[in-house]
Amino acid sequence: MKTEIHPQYQAVVFRDLASGTSFLTRSTVGSDKTTEWEDGKTYPLIEVEISSASHPFYTGKQRIMDSAGRVERFNQRFKNFGKK
Repeated sequence: MKTEIHPQYQAVVFRDLASGTSFLTRSTVGSDKTTEWEDGKTYPLIEVEISSASHPFYTGKQRIMDSAGRVERFNQRFKNFGKK
């Protein structure tokens, strides 16, 4: 690998603003904000609006669209369209 061309890979804390959940991982992204983690060390803090802790797909609170009902309503509305 060439030296001094790769981004710095470091430990970073991501905080989900929707649920308040935080998790420590490694990333190349940096931040001016910092936070103290459970181990007593200070890490850069990245605040995200949604993560797997608050996204409806991962939490099981996903709404299922009733596409069959919509098709039936469309067919009912336009069943006589074009007939004389």
